[in-house]
Amino acid sequence: MSSRQCAPTARRAIVRRFSISAMLGCAFLVPSSTFAQDIGFKPVAIWGVGLGVASTQKVYRDADRDNMAIPLLHFENEHVRFFGTVGEVKLPSLRLSDTQKIKFGLIGRYDGSGYEAKDAWVLDGMSKRKGGVWAGARAEWQTGLVDLHADWTHDVSGNSKGQRFNLAATRTWRPTERVTLTPRIVATWHDSKYVDYYYGVRADEVRTGRSAYLGESGVSSEVGLYGAYRFDKHHSVVFDLQATRLSSKVKNSPLVDGSTENRVFLGYMYHF
Repeated sequence: MSSRQCAPTARRAIVRRFSISAMLGCAFLVPSSTFAQDIGFKPVAIWGVGLGVASTQKVYRDADRDNMAIPLLHFENEHVRFFGTVGEVKLPSLRLSDTQKIKFGLIGRYDGSGYEAKDAWVLDGMSKRKGGVWAGARAEWQTGLVDLHADWTHDVSGNSKGQRFNLAATRTWRPTERVTLTPRIVATWHDSKYVDYYYGVRADEVRTGRSAYLGESGVSSEVGLYGAYRFDKHHSVVFDLQATRLSSKVKNSPLVDGSTENRVFLGYMYHF
């Protein structure tokens, strides 16, 4: 089957599965206080709803750029935090000084990774790969100069049975009273089970132009920028820009035809 025979809607479907969890996962790389700062005060509990649009380009062969609307829900208090598909139970923190604090938490997230054979021509004859629920722990070291983040999660749904570890650095600026900017750099390690499940090709899936491939663990790198503009304590707009360079173990897969993927997100939030 040629790429011309694959319907545009089918090619976009594979991108759609990945874009939601990837976009919303970045919320945990933005300090918790940023959301409160965006609306100008720190209440006991923060509620917010909104709508965003994400434009994503993934690296699977012949996957078109996808533009889609995404509903947003945000809730946070001193014990829990939820944004999009990611939730956290906050654990006791450790204050080292007036400017340094280490926060801990237990996290869970839904990862929409996965595909069906009909999603793109390159996947014809491939067994279905499912997304899953991931759970683990995170730590955030706020230094006053830069915030360092680390989290480890495991696929508790048992689909990929994989693990991953994120290490990130962020810095939040408020150039004006209404504007917040948080650039980030991130390194993500995926184990061999994850890479093989989503990018590997099994012996019974080999076809002409698609050789067998056994995925191995690897590290991808990401740069991004989160920003927010608050009109008042109830209304704000947010954006997120991201570019990710995939590990060699992913880009060597016969299922992909590139090494870099990118995403642009723009959204509106109403804070109660």
